[in-house]
Amino acid sequence: MSAGGRPGAGRRELTCAVLLSLAGAGLALWAATRTWSVELTVRPTPLPPERTTHSGGGLLPWLPALAVVGLAGGGAVLATRGRLRQLLGVLLALLGVAVAVGGGYGLLAGFAGAMNRQWPALCLLGGLMAAAGGLLTALRGRGWPAMGARYERPARVEPAGPVAPPPGPVAGRRTTEAWDALDRGEDPTVS
Repeated sequence: MSAGGRPGAGRRELTCAVLLSLAGAGLALWAATRTWSVELTVRPTPLPPERTTHSGGGLLPWLPALAVVGLAGGGAVLATRGRLRQLLGVLLALLGVAVAVGGGYGLLAGFAGAMNRQWPALCLLGGLMAAAGGLLTALRGRGWPAMGARYERPARVEPAGPVAPPPGPVAGRRTTEAWDALDRGEDPTVS
């Protein structure tokens, strides 16, 4: 049985958490790169007003960086297991909350000029989605399935006794003798 008491419930929860984290962080990153405010600066009469645009990343430089870390963390949920996965879930939840706070600040702050409120709102939504995925991972992730053993490094097996040389005609010959045989045009592996 898996995490939810039913077969496959853990895999569904894992999929849901990863998709929430990735979609939320991706949405926040996309929204942080859009234009959040437009500022018009009046110049002397013959010149037109100067238009300056500010993206969410320009106004809050840490916002896109946290969203990128959230994207990486959402993918890392698949490669971790147990307590490490739960710790990663806590980190993702905190990152999501920070991104949501940035989006909320963008909604509430009166940046100079005309404000596009849909981008901070989408950033807020993306942060909340990423936080939900991280929270689900932190609470339920320990019992979820992990990557298969084929992705793990094989255990090193120590030999029980002395190691025998490899079978074949080269056994017992010195290395220089093998090179000399090659120089003469002979195959040192054939007796």
